[in-house]
Amino acid sequence: MDIDLLKTFVEVVKTRHFGRAAENLYITQSAVSFRIRQLEQSLGVNLFIRQRNNIQLTAPGERLLPHATMILTGMQRAKVDVALANNMHKQLSLSGTPNIWDAFLQFGINNIVAAMPGVSLVAEVKAQQESTRLLLERTLDLAVLFDPPKVDELVVKSIRDLPIIPVSTFECEDALAFFNNQYVYVDWGTAFSLWHAKQFSGTTPPYFRTSTGRIALDLIMQCGGSAFIPQALARDMIEQGKLFHIECVDQVSREIFIAYHKDNEQKEQIETITSLLMSLK
Repeated sequence: MDIDLLKTFVEVVKTRHFGRAAENLYITQSAVSFRIRQLEQSLGVNLFIRQRNNIQLTAPGERLLPHATMILTGMQRAKVDVALANNMHKQLSLSGTPNIWDAFLQFGINNIVAAMPGVSLVAEVKAQQESTRLLLERTLDLAVLFDPPKVDELVVKSIRDLPIIPVSTFECEDALAFFNNQYVYVDWGTAFSLWHAKQFSGTTPPYFRTSTGRIALDLIMQCGGSAFIPQALARDMIEQGKLFHIECVDQVSREIFIAYHKDNEQKEQIETITSLLMSLK
């Protein structure tokens, strides 16, 4: 199957628009339409429901998407592996969710790169479900996650707890003031949601919700407000007096895990990364 056809298919899925897909691929819109027709003809199915300003995947299109993504990821990794062969380098791929990168991994990636000069590191932002799937497909070496996958083929290790503290641009005297001052709710996963609902039921609903701590921090710094933010992410702002750690409100921590396939051949490199991540302050 032509890789360009799969690339075009995935781009149309991302943009839900043939014109924008064409711009991103640097081809004409008619070329995008032609490639999609070619792919549909080769598979004998319709991949999209085409309505004006509303392109949706069909059931066969939904089934094709994870396979197309896997093939493209595998091809990209194969190209890198071949290119590195002459230098006798190894490649290792690492993923984390957006919150993991913002709150934790960004503080350790320089140490990882410096400690592994013979390894070409591929670092990506991926959702929990996608990371688990890629680990099982052996196209991802290591995932750093809040919620550990319960899969027999994967090795999962707890590496540390991440303190998440209540902070505000206002000096709040009590929990009521914390939640009444433009409170931003950050989704730190299932365990946090359950804890939050139990601890703070009956408080004022948040005026903004987000799944990313960085978005919440940027928002309250620009507009004022309160949120639960990782201590490492808020530390500088607190020291500069731009944020207040609201100690009268309970704080929580999230456990961070690493996961990798039990048959991964790069366990030495994975153990090195694990040690470096565990030593982060």
